Amino acid sequence: MTIGHIENLKGKNVEHPKVKDTKMKVAISPKEGWEGHVMRIMEVESKGYTPKHSHPWPHINYVIEGEGTLLLNGKENPIKAGSYAYVPAGQTHQFKNIGETMFKFICIVPEEGHQ
Repeated sequence: MTIGHIENLKGKNVEHPKVKDTKMKVAISPKEGWEGHVMRIMEVESKGYTPKHSHPWPHINYVIEGEGTLLLNGKENPIKAGSYAYVPAGQTHQFKNIGETMFKFICIVPEEGHQ
């Protein structure tokens, strides 16, 4: 069993030429006993973004705080705290922080999708 708090997780800056001001915190993974999946918390600073990309696995997202957009199927969709999304495998997508405060969301991926 794993019980924790987001404030106690160590973050890792996402180092990629197409990423701006984004940090990843791993909450639950095979290391904690969830075989095959990883639950991460992404923290995107104001005006920051994840890369515009696609991959062969799906992921599930839930916005914890802030506001942003999710580019999916060529359309920028507004999202905010309480929003959720399923991003199918192979779909080009990108998250952007459009607010003045931190944009945080949960991202659950299969283990193969965690880098």
